[in-house]
Amino acid sequence: MRINFWGVRGSLPTPQLPSQIKSKISAVLERLTPDDLESESSREKFLAELPPWLFGTVGGNTTCVSVSLENARELIVFDCGSGMREMGISLLREKKKPRSYHIFFSHFHGDHFSGLPFFIPIYNASVNMDFYSPFEDFEAILQGQISPPYFPICMESMPAKKSFHTLRDPLQLSEAVISYRKVSHPGGCYSFRVDDGKHKFIFATDAELSPDDFTKNRANSSYFKNADLLVIDTQYTLEEAIDKNNWGHNAFSIAVDFAASWDIKHMVLFHHDPAYDDEKLYSMLQSAKTYAEKLNIKKLKLSLAVEGMEICL
Repeated sequence: MRINFWGVRGSLPTPQLPSQIKSKISAVLERLTPDDLESESSREKFLAELPPWLFGTVGGNTTCVSVSLENARELIVFDCGSGMREMGISLLREKKKPRSYHIFFSHFHGDHFSGLPFFIPIYNASVNMDFYSPFEDFEAILQGQISPPYFPICMESMPAKKSFHTLRDPLQLSEAVISYRKVSHPGGCYSFRVDDGKHKFIFATDAELSPDDFTKNRANSSYFKNADLLVIDTQYTLEEAIDKNNWGHNAFSIAVDFAASWDIKHMVLFHHDPAYDDEKLYSMLQSAKTYAEKLNIKKLKLSLAVEGMEICL
């Protein structure tokens, strides 16, 4: 199972400002010494030792994550934020392009579907696109938003073969079973779990954890326990989460507690606040690691979701 991150922000796209790029360049130059410029190897060493918030960027596109299964030519996609456009551009470079896409919507706030009409394969008549959601009226929601006056053309004008499926039970796709679970978020939202018999991946954006999610019962255990990878909303610090109770997002420390309580192997901090720059986001990752160390949580790996990142299970 291969998981690719195309959009990792929440709420709205957040491109790098010229002032932010200049600030990064200035910070890099301040660290540079004559010795760092002596040879190709010294220059490479200098770049390799730069902190990640300086050398690169987390990315500014909104939620889109894809899953490739080992023996399938189909692609599973979770949410269609602006990162979906980047996925479409990347797929153009693939020699063996998917002809079938299975697209799952967590919910229908704008940052989770705005990239769909900019996804290049949707304009290819030989492509099949199956859309899934537990929301009964989700086809009408999409059709209503991707149409004038909100968008210049309708979904019917996009030539790909499109089918809409309301989820009521777990879904078998190739060797994987995809199940879903309602999470706490204004207007409703769903997390998804992909289980291919070897590994278990959980996608839980816009999910405000509650005490019920920590309860040791059969339903929770079946869904969460021993997951190999959890991608979860960690938009807030604990102080912000207290101030924004019931806004539908998590503090990173609560997510760490949750992952540890269910013996999850790897947790990825996701759905980044659009107000946070790269330095702030990496500081939150470090704070999450420090918090886990203080609680003696040793088996949990922590990462920050970054556009272009790939994780193989």
